[in-house]
Amino acid sequence: MSDLAEPDYLDRPGRPRLAYRHVRGAGPTIVFLPGYMSDMAGGKATALFDWAASEGRACLLLDYAGCGLSDGLFAEQTLPDWRGDVLDLIDAVVEGPVVIVGSSMGGWLMLLTALALARRDGAVRVAGLVGIAAAPDFTDWGFSPEEKAIILAEGALREDTPYGDQPYVTTRGFFQSGEANRLLETEIPLTCPVRLLHGQDDGDVPPGISLRLATALASEDVQVTLVKGGDHRLSRDTDIALLIATVARLTEEAH
Repeated sequence: MSDLAEPDYLDRPGRPRLAYRHVRGAGPTIVFLPGYMSDMAGGKATALFDWAASEGRACLLLDYAGCGLSDGLFAEQTLPDWRGDVLDLIDAVVEGPVVIVGSSMGGWLMLLTALALARRDGAVRVAGLVGIAAAPDFTDWGFSPEEKAIILAEGALREDTPYGDQPYVTTRGFFQSGEANRLLETEIPLTCPVRLLHGQDDGDVPPGISLRLATALASEDVQVTLVKGGDHRLSRDTDIALLIATVARLTEEAH
């Protein structure tokens, strides 16, 4: 990120303090939601923030509780907790409509946040959604029966990951919260434009998940882009250029 200043923080009585970065500008505000055990320092988040700042567009980055620079213990968080973090920050710093960009698990939170905003503020609050290897319902399809049994019996599953030094930890609390918030088996009542980007070589989230999501969404304006040679991270220069171009078109159409 070109701006390496310390992030801002949102203090919340009785709940973890949240780290965020926000640049004001033309709306709708772009809100980036990172993936599981990820944070706002990732390449896609920083590239999007720098582009928004250079183009005079409003953008919000954030770290969920227990992640990155935010307070809290990762193992104590659930999917609704992180959705609450996103809503709290939107309420605190964002005026007007939002375009929510969600990466991997952030794509699940993108949908849950959009549903909450639509119920509370009306459909016009969510101007658009952009999923990057969106992973709704991954507690259902992302674990083998044996792994699910370990999570429920032992309280957590620890897995090595190529994306960092620390193992992925899935707690029983998070797993159960995910199972209680599955979306793909019924219609998802969101009517805003949706763009779904997915690498054809994604070894973590099958590209078919984006196709299932496109089918489940009520919106009639849904486009799925499969990226040849793209992996789960979609962080090559060409992938990031595609992301920025996709977000730029969506925000321009909604402005």
